[in-house]
Amino acid sequence: MFGLFIGGLIGYMFGRFPGLLIGAAAGAFLAQYIRRRLFQKISHVQTRFLESVFAVMGALCKADGVVTRDEIEVAEKLFTQFRLSGENRERAKAAFNRGKADDFDLDAELEHFLKISGRQASLLQMFLQVQVSAVAADGVVHPAEHEMLVRIARGLGLPEAQVDQLEAMLRGAKGGAAGQPSSASQLEDAYKALGVSSSDSDAHIKKVYRKLMSENHPDKLAGRGMPDSMREMAEQRTREISHAYDVIKGARQNA
Repeated sequence: MFGLFIGGLIGYMFGRFPGLLIGAAAGAFLAQYIRRRLFQKISHVQTRFLESVFAVMGALCKADGVVTRDEIEVAEKLFTQFRLSGENRERAKAAFNRGKADDFDLDAELEHFLKISGRQASLLQMFLQVQVSAVAADGVVHPAEHEMLVRIARGLGLPEAQVDQLEAMLRGAKGGAAGQPSSASQLEDAYKALGVSSSDSDAHIKKVYRKLMSENHPDKLAGRGMPDSMREMAEQRTREISHAYDVIKGARQNA
């Protein structure tokens, strides 16, 4: 509608009523073309997001030399969690198997994803979060897996601290119930999860918390190319961020 109006207005300025008709038609066509191209671009990013996620996951599961049945079950649970069916599910399985192959080029895969994602920090962080969640599903991140997570973070241009931050966030989410006093380790994880220090002011921590919540809003991530099937994980991340902030706020209020 906006393209129709602008096209018609410009056409009228140069050709009065005939120009209005021609300009409106041209404006409508241009607007439709832009919407179609934008949809195609987002769809392409979403497809490559899923393929790269599971390819890298396959390599990560093989970090310790062998892919166990438990790790395969984790991947299959993620297929279900991401609501993958039909062609998308088969594509994800093929990508996972591709990542397990001895000749899989992890660095090239990460570089390719960097290009198609436009190096958007929020998408890169979500990509890393999926990998951390996958290896931490059994409650333990083994040294070889942590080492590869660090390699993945570096390949995406993210700081190594992002891995520690996400691991701390997952540990915090599995911690004590809301309203219960937090242990020293839970509080330490909460600070690490937000990327702040115990010496930071309340105002600074609140500012960081709000920034993280804004950057990780599911609607914002979807608009940048995150598949709709991964919305649940994005919502989980915002819950983990909120939980970490609540732990810090509660500890400071009770100090």
